[in-house]
Amino acid sequence: MPPVVHILILAAGASSRMRGADKLLQSLDGKPILRRVAEAALATGAPVSVALPVGAKARRFALSGLGVKVVEVADATLGMSRSLVRGVAVIAAGKAGPEDGIMILPADMPDFTAEALARLVACHAEEPQWIWRGGTEHGQAGHPTIFPRDLWPALLAVTGDEGGRSVVQAQRERVRILPLPGKMATLDLDTPEDWAAYLGRPA
Repeated sequence: MPPVVHILILAAGASSRMRGADKLLQSLDGKPILRRVAEAALATGAPVSVALPVGAKARRFALSGLGVKVVEVADATLGMSRSLVRGVAVIAAGKAGPEDGIMILPADMPDFTAEALARLVACHAEEPQWIWRGGTEHGQAGHPTIFPRDLWPALLAVTGDEGGRSVVQAQRERVRILPLPGKMATLDLDTPEDWAAYLGRPA
């Protein structure tokens, strides 16, 4: 069986820097950003799971009708690692081969395209031993990141408010960066000012 990349979208954060709004429900071209990211992930043909906090009705509604698996994160307030650990555990317990990978995909990055994500998936299929990361055309590492199957136990041991950074740092010699267009791999939108600047309107 060829390697499969399982995409895990991290969408259980509190959106605390938005001062009352939910950044993952902000609209881009008439769709919540969470839905846009999920649709891009699904368009690769890969299986997609989305980590959500318990009771996130509005975020669940934003994903309605999409073929994603929702992973509820009861302890999401303890940091990003809880979403990572819960999601990886669910994927690892399912049908996964020895050369499969997990793509950790942030939900608050607006410029991801299905084509770019598919290129990363293809890189893993050709060389599944590496940690594949999206990056800028100038070589700056960014998102998303695909972790080979042998590193999943390390992901399950991550703690605090991180999404696998310590695993990448411990395996630096295995990292390969795929340049993606523009700021796709590095641009995230965390605050009302970020959103206003991105959409071209005053904050």
